Amino acid sequence: MENVHENKVNSVVQKNKKSKWQQILKEKWLYFMVLPGLIYFIIFKYFPMWGIVIAFQDYSPFLGVWESEWVGFEHFHYFFTNPDFLRLLRNTFILALYDLIFFFPAPIILSLMLNEIRLSFYKRTLQTLVYVPHFMSWVIIASISYVFLTTSGGVVNELISSVAGKEINFLSSPEWFRPMIMGQIIWKETGWGTVIFLAALASVDQEQYEAAIVDGAGRFRRLWHVTLPAIRSTIVILLILRLGNFLDTGFQQIYLMSNSLNRSVADVFDTYVYFVGITEGAFSYSTAVGLFKSIVGIVLIVGADRLAKKAGEGGLF
Repeated sequence: MENVHENKVNSVVQKNKKSKWQQILKEKWLYFMVLPGLIYFIIFKYFPMWGIVIAFQDYSPFLGVWESEWVGFEHFHYFFTNPDFLRLLRNTFILALYDLIFFFPAPIILSLMLNEIRLSFYKRTLQTLVYVPHFMSWVIIASISYVFLTTSGGVVNELISSVAGKEINFLSSPEWFRPMIMGQIIWKETGWGTVIFLAALASVDQEQYEAAIVDGAGRFRRLWHVTLPAIRSTIVILLILRLGNFLDTGFQQIYLMSNSLNRSVADVFDTYVYFVGITEGAFSYSTAVGLFKSIVGIVLIVGADRLAKKAGEGGLF
């Protein structure tokens, strides 16, 4: 009897394996289309990960990875006991928190507003206009900010001076640095962020709107009870992904807008890694800082995923 049972189990397993291979062969072109992206991630994302071992070494380019001295967690200990750690953590955390509070909802709100436009010509025109800033580099954004905000003939300061009688040094003032950074991000990326949400809104069943109108729901109630629940899963997934990059405040923008006068609030982990790793040649130490950021990102993304599942939403894993 046991042999018969084992034979049945083996036959079922073999049948399942065969059916899986048949399914793969049936959809072989779909897997072939995935192949370039898979190769890209293996070469440029997964293969370079072996380089994190230098975070535990006193790495020297002349000795290489295999011959450099192994120092364990020495760089991490130095980083966590460094007086700069708390300042960097505070600056990075505040900018990341501002990003979640002010920037993350901006594409959602703009998408809902664009979705309410009924004339397709105006809708397409506005979408094109709000997409344009995304394609500008941060160098151009920094130049525009300088032209508008400088105290030497800047348009904004000219208006403030004509009204209040004095100018505000936006570019060098520590208290204006974070609002300026958030303003740049919102202006540059909000339009591009609407792409995913507008695609999700396009899939909302129109019969639900019709039923809501029949029930006497106004525009705001249709928005609250039909539109937002329809895109809630998309919002949750994007929020989880955003938390994975919580400590990534963006090197180029911060580097371009920082100077010696606002350095106390402008120094973040991304710029710190550049100054220490590239300009000072502390490759192992800067790798340890980057690894710390990655670990925090993994913890946040896994934690947010589990919280989303407990709240009844779909997660990533």
